[in-house]
Amino acid sequence: MDSLQQARDFFERGHLEYRPNLSIDCAIFGYHDEELKLLLMKNKLMRKWHLPGGFVKKTESLDDAAARITMERTGLERLFLRQAKAFGDVGRNTTTEMFDEIAFIQLMGFKIEPDSWLLGETVTIGFYSITDIVNASPILDFISEDCRWFPINEIPDLAFDHNEVAKEALDRMRIDLYHFPIGKNLLQPKFTLKEIKRLYEVLSGKTLNPTNFPNKLMALGLLEKLDEKKAIGGHRSPTFYKFNEEAYEKALEEGLVLV
Repeated sequence: MDSLQQARDFFERGHLEYRPNLSIDCAIFGYHDEELKLLLMKNKLMRKWHLPGGFVKKTESLDDAAARITMERTGLERLFLRQAKAFGDVGRNTTTEMFDEIAFIQLMGFKIEPDSWLLGETVTIGFYSITDIVNASPILDFISEDCRWFPINEIPDLAFDHNEVAKEALDRMRIDLYHFPIGKNLLQPKFTLKEIKRLYEVLSGKTLNPTNFPNKLMALGLLEKLDEKKAIGGHRSPTFYKFNEEAYEKALEEGLVLV
């Protein structure tokens, strides 16, 4: 929603384009300087931070809707994206304490009617995605006032049940680390074995064996050794590696045992 008119159309006639009572909420994790962060939104109508999300269009699958939402919020396409869990507890989207009705009227120029398509009980499908913060460009729309990366251990009290959605998404991501090489979007095109080991330690929350983990990546054919070293002054220069594109795509499709 890039304008007041688009926002009004959504609130008044959105049921013509979107599926009422079915939404997507995305936990978009970012990695930078050996720290894992979560992208949160703050809009002009809500009193609390929340996950990026939105309703599913009638012409979209759940995966397509999640991909659209992550692209709209990060400016990046083709991110690794996985469904975490469905959330449908009664009352989960109650907005009495979080919704600023006065701000809504001032911004939109009308009041939401009791029979609005937006006010029914809504089931949301939680997804997660991961990206390199350096390459992401969080985007604000007409009703958003802030978009910010929060360290994973400093997440505030969120709107709706989004703290639970974020936790389940993080747990799902850490399980998927064992089966999919999902770190490619978080590293530079060439990297050292120490850098990829540290990435997976931050994502998994575990300490990995400095020899066994890199050796397993090599044995699986996921990495290619480059004839290039990282310059680090007087110390022994580590060798650069890159992902083997064919092996990486196959592992994403078929899965494997990684860590």
